[in-house]
Amino acid sequence: MTHSQAESVIKNIIREIGQECAMKGQTVSETLVAFMVKAVVLDPRNGFNVDRTLTKADVQKLIKLSIERLLDTSNPSLDTIKMQVYFDMNYISRVELIKEQHRVLDSRLAPVGREITDSRARTREELESVYRKIVSYVLLRSGLGSPTDIKVIREATAALQSVFPQTELAAFLSLSKKEKERQLKELTMIVTGIRLFNKECGKGGEGIDELPAILNEAIPAANHHIEIELQASKDLAYQYTALIEMMHLSQNAEIELKTTMLKEVLYNVRQHEAFLCIILSDVITCAQEVDMMQKQFAAQMEHLKSIVQAKTAVPTSLVYPIFIALSNLWTSFQDEILVLSFLNNLTINLQQFLGAHSVIFPEDVMESLLEDIIVKTDEERLKESADSKVNPADFTVEEWLFPETTINFSQVQIQYHGFCAYTFAVKDGLLIPANLAVGILKFREKYYAFSSKEAAYNFAKNPEKCVKMIAEKAKESAELIQLLELHQQFESLAPYSQIRAKDKKSMKPITKCDTSTQTDIHILPPNIVKNYEWNEWELRRKAIKLANLRQKLTHSVQTNLSHMRRDNCSQVYPLKDNGTQTKRVSNTNVPKPQIFLAGLRGGTPPTTHMIKINLTRAVDET
Repeated sequence: MTHSQAESVIKNIIREIGQECAMKGQTVSETLVAFMVKAVVLDPRNGFNVDRTLTKADVQKLIKLSIERLLDTSNPSLDTIKMQVYFDMNYISRVELIKEQHRVLDSRLAPVGREITDSRARTREELESVYRKIVSYVLLRSGLGSPTDIKVIREATAALQSVFPQTELAAFLSLSKKEKERQLKELTMIVTGIRLFNKECGKGGEGIDELPAILNEAIPAANHHIEIELQASKDLAYQYTALIEMMHLSQNAEIELKTTMLKEVLYNVRQHEAFLCIILSDVITCAQEVDMMQKQFAAQMEHLKSIVQAKTAVPTSLVYPIFIALSNLWTSFQDEILVLSFLNNLTINLQQFLGAHSVIFPEDVMESLLEDIIVKTDEERLKESADSKVNPADFTVEEWLFPETTINFSQVQIQYHGFCAYTFAVKDGLLIPANLAVGILKFREKYYAFSSKEAAYNFAKNPEKCVKMIAEKAKESAELIQLLELHQQFESLAPYSQIRAKDKKSMKPITKCDTSTQTDIHILPPNIVKNYEWNEWELRRKAIKLANLRQKLTHSVQTNLSHMRRDNCSQVYPLKDNGTQTKRVSNTNVPKPQIFLAGLRGGTPPTTHMIKINLTRAVDET
């Protein structure tokens, strides 16, 4: 079967399972169905052979088992898988979320921007219409007030006219499209900065929300809500862990029947705890960003006030950069509002995957089960094993890492999401937090942590066996693949058909294989030099022959093909500048005539009397 045919078969299986679930009143996504199909195939109890192509009977069996698991709404394992699928489909990092929001805003404003940049307004009415569109564009992009509120429009128009009067609209329309778009964004930031400054001075700010104050209230509230949800999941995890530990010591058959269900609800709350930790980390980052931005915003505002100081005219080169900085900071406040809202919705939506706890293990049942059982928290377990550390001298080959001897110890990527590898392997899937202070074992470029010194020593005796047992448990509970971060490990696991062989104990995971590579001898085309000589005497003979050519005459003939193809050149000497110089320069200079006429303007007598005065110097006086 080709790859395209296999994809078509898988799509048909997923589509058929989705339709069957929908007919029975359960709507499921294709992603959830695909995950469930993978979980059914991996489960060794279902007997699927991943080494051969599925037959028609196998496909029908796969569809039937997948539908049964998807319709079992009271199964905590299904809730955990749904939670993982929901989180993977909806959660994105804060950086990607902000980028996506900006992309959506640009796409929504694109039609308004095109109306402005593509306008060919000529008349006065058309120019006024374009100017109003620019005001609307500025309001929509900045998000400061409603573009339908007349007070907001008047304030934005006044701010825009102070930096972009309507008389400059003709020059704006003559620019290129890219330059228009750039100027629109720049005008938006400047107008936003002006309105924010006016709001700070009490001279405007119509429709502008107090985003810093809103964030100062919303962030602690979100943090408190998440911490309450997180603590509730932790408390349930502590109780379930104590019950499972007691089952391994008890012979009570009634309690042992609930072992599988207890582990499934334990995985459910541990996965919920892991997701809430991710969300809480983002909320803390949001709080840090807001605190830093508030300080920057206050500093920029004070700097702007010191520049203006009730002056009637201020150079634009001083205030425009500050207006732009204020606008960028305010946009960051808006982004943090979006991120916080997204995290709150994500936290609320995760609660829908925790409904099985109150149904399977209500409070009265839990109280009866927990009688005479000591429930330990993760912190208490860590304190119990804080004083016991692995002694590296007891091992010859194994490499151990400790906080006091390892640089960047906190950045080491621990396997199984920080849970004890040995306890999970030998106690059939029990999740106990590992204590990093005990020591971290490096095995095949991976790092394993343990809950106690004894667990570390026992795991180090046969780590391959423990890793194999963990992989087998993960096959039975597919939700562990994501909870324990086993994606890479599952890609290298041996197929289940090999494990069902008779000699199971002698089998080991395939970690080495024979490989070979072939390199071409002559990658480049051959380059054989015909006149190459290795004999020294042959080279001497050719040298003598070339030396004799100095005494020979050379004759050449010009043909029709070579006519006018040769290069001729000639060399000439450049002309020299010649000159002579005499001993003395002799010349003559005659006096300049200086004759003045007086009385030409006339006067009181009717007749004019002109007087001529000659002030020219004599020749002998010069």
